[in-house]
Amino acid sequence: MAYKMYLDGVLMPITPEKVTVKITSQNKTLTLISGEEINILKSAGLTEISFDLVLPQSPYPFCSGEVQPAEYYLGKFEQLKTGKKSFQWILNRDRPNGEKLFYTNMTVSLEDYQITDDVKEGFDITVTMKLKQYKPYGTKTVEISPPATPEATSTAAVEEPKRETSQAPKETTYTVKSGDCLWNIAKKYLGNGARYTEIYDLNRDKIKNPNLIYPGQVLTMPS
Repeated sequence: MAYKMYLDGVLMPITPEKVTVKITSQNKTLTLISGEEINILKSAGLTEISFDLVLPQSPYPFCSGEVQPAEYYLGKFEQLKTGKKSFQWILNRDRPNGEKLFYTNMTVSLEDYQITDDVKEGFDITVTMKLKQYKPYGTKTVEISPPATPEATSTAAVEEPKRETSQAPKETTYTVKSGDCLWNIAKKYLGNGARYTEIYDLNRDKIKNPNLIYPGQVLTMPS
């Protein structure tokens, strides 16, 4: 299959036939006293993704990777929804001849999904999914101190403490397994899938394309 889709590092058995990516807008249209309309341009809204995903109950020759039972994927979707956490949605696009196109890697949330059992589809299950781009946010606490008084200042020299020295960390490696991608490896061993670029930078002599790694490759891992 030329296209492959990952949800939170899990390869989907069958890539959807159609994926819709909607770039939303926050622009606001106002009407002036004269009756003329104007458009107030604002930052783009959050991107929305929708698709129908087929979960096969029987292995097909066109499936991607090692196919798990449908209940495995349904359990994963429930975990993503009830866990209230963001995750990575990755869509790799290749031509049938293996030529690389472009890929999408976006942090998203699972907004809602619908499970459909249709007799016309046999035992297979269709899941209609809606994802939305997720942008992290947070608050900062700023502590303001009053200016120092002249009496509080001192002309005594302050000796900078000596920095501790330590031996350089030993180099670690990882051998690529079937179904691996750099995002999954970084998430499992570095605790954050977004650090896949660190692995790529250390192995540029072995990896020409960060989306294309092969079983048996020995990768140098960041410390």
